[in-house]
Amino acid sequence: MTSRWAGRVRTAGRPGTGLTMVVALARACHPGPTAAVTVLVGALALVCGHDAAGCALVAAAVLTGQLSIGWCNDAADAARDTAAGRTGKPVAEGLLAARTVWAAAWTALALCVPLSLAFGPVAGGVHLTGVAAAWAYDLGLKATVFSWLPYAVGFGSLPPFVTLGLPGAPWPAWWAVLAAALLGCGAHLANVLPDIQDDLAAGVRGWPQRLGAARVRALVPVPLLLATVTLVLGPPGAPGPGEWAALAVAVALACAGPLAANRSPKAPFAGAVAVAALDVLLLLATTTTITVVP
Repeated sequence: MTSRWAGRVRTAGRPGTGLTMVVALARACHPGPTAAVTVLVGALALVCGHDAAGCALVAAAVLTGQLSIGWCNDAADAARDTAAGRTGKPVAEGLLAARTVWAAAWTALALCVPLSLAFGPVAGGVHLTGVAAAWAYDLGLKATVFSWLPYAVGFGSLPPFVTLGLPGAPWPAWWAVLAAALLGCGAHLANVLPDIQDDLAAGVRGWPQRLGAARVRALVPVPLLLATVTLVLGPPGAPGPGEWAALAVAVALACAGPLAANRSPKAPFAGAVAVAALDVLLLLATTTTITVVP
């Protein structure tokens, strides 16, 4: 814990109030990933043919789900983060009580349920399954060899949620679901990489922790590039120059993150988000729809 934060905790002695608490809650929701996933899925809804109201509703459902996941994560890890003196964690810094974060998580989840089910029981059920998988990760699955599974299920549920909410409830193409699941696995590896040593010290032995930092750093680009390859080669028809160029850029982005990890621990995750954004641009640029016509 830095001296600045340590001083604030010692002088405050209790969680903040008012605007300080609001800002701390915003920080505790993992705002970067939350915003990125919400924006990317909103763009996917646009590609699939949702109107403005539909895109807004998709974004609201995804946002509340992601908020609930982020807050659940920080609340569940509160004791461990506090013991480790982690910076960047408002609960560990003494700015929030864990019960406040739990209350926010459950409130966001309660909002996510009707927003998701507004698209029907099948589409809503798919999205809520992904959210439930992420909660399972936060509540203990991350400490097992199956820690990758909630990420694959959570990300993989997003294309079906978007397409099943359209008139006629069409299923997404296989390559869209596979690419999303692969992106989830890549995001898991990149997200855990900076904290592997701390996690091992705390007894968290998920899939990346068992592999070790060196192997994870080398493995991060693999699922990300497989996702991009799937999006380039999966749709019907031969890829054009733009698709091949996108694949080349994805290779550079996916490899740059792990290579810069020593200078910036968050670089692999930033690279993962960049590749995910590029994949959404691939969908926006293609004339092929990701929906399967019944």
